[in-house]
Amino acid sequence: MSSLSNLLLPAVLFFALGVIARLIRSDLRFPPDLAKILSIYLLMSIGLHGGYELAKADIMIALNSIVWALILGFTLPIIGYLMLVATRKVNPLDAAAISAHYGSVSAGTFLTAVAYLDSAGITYETYPLIMLAVMESPAIVVGLLLAAKARQTLAAKDGSQVSSISDNSGAENQSNFGSLLRDAFTNGSVVVLIGSMIIGAISTPSGMNKLFPFIDDIFMGVLCLFLFEMGMVAARRIGDFRKVGLVLAAFGIVMPLIGGLVGVYIGTSILDFSVGGATLVGVLAASASYIAVPPAMRLAVPEANPSFYLTLSLGITFPFNVIVGIPLYHNLAQALAV
Repeated sequence: MSSLSNLLLPAVLFFALGVIARLIRSDLRFPPDLAKILSIYLLMSIGLHGGYELAKADIMIALNSIVWALILGFTLPIIGYLMLVATRKVNPLDAAAISAHYGSVSAGTFLTAVAYLDSAGITYETYPLIMLAVMESPAIVVGLLLAAKARQTLAAKDGSQVSSISDNSGAENQSNFGSLLRDAFTNGSVVVLIGSMIIGAISTPSGMNKLFPFIDDIFMGVLCLFLFEMGMVAARRIGDFRKVGLVLAAFGIVMPLIGGLVGVYIGTSILDFSVGGATLVGVLAASASYIAVPPAMRLAVPEANPSFYLTLSLGITFPFNVIVGIPLYHNLAQALAV
């Protein structure tokens, strides 16, 4: 399936329509809670379907997938952090907050990749669904640890004044650390996805058959609505590009390429998934969170500039992956599978 074909998917075209609607200053607006409802439905649908298929899957492969999801979730933020600090254009606290987004995942990007594979008639394993749920939280933990390390570095560099400020901030964040960890692992998207997978796995086949019209027949229509709204949200970030700068904008493209390459390699060579399954692992490793991580970083790293990580994850990386990245990771999976 070519990049042009991916551009002509209805879901991608609705994303583009959302961008255009915002750029021409249309008065079109989504009800405030509709996007959340659409997200819940999409996660519930894919979780139920994945759980149903997972009930017939190999438990050892599932456990292996979880292990590699944790490895990706913990290592990708560190790679991103080192890259950002090496540029000397980003302070360590901003680097910590930004990198946390690139170890977590984007459910919207994953769902678009599923639509891409389905449209091309490409089969894929259900194990990446487990990885989607597992990868949501580790990056937040790494981001908190990197931020704590950054405060120590800044305190040592800038002297007692900064040290005092950092100590106060560190004490406050330490008191919140337990609640942040709890929030990371009980995030709504994680609860819906894992809960739906468990329900799909333990439900009777006859019960699931009655649900398939709900989780299959209207799925693409709901995805189009979701990406339509996401297009309008992403367009609102276009004006922030000048604040991000060329270095950060380049990071928003280079980092998903690195993650996608690593993810596809793990999917094909280590997990031994099919081309479709490896593509999904690549998409998971390449995506950046714009739902779960931003509020956690806003609370835990108040010194970081929110316009940086929001613009990068939602304004640059998400559109790049939807339009260019997904077919690229698919072609890479095909090449490595040979």
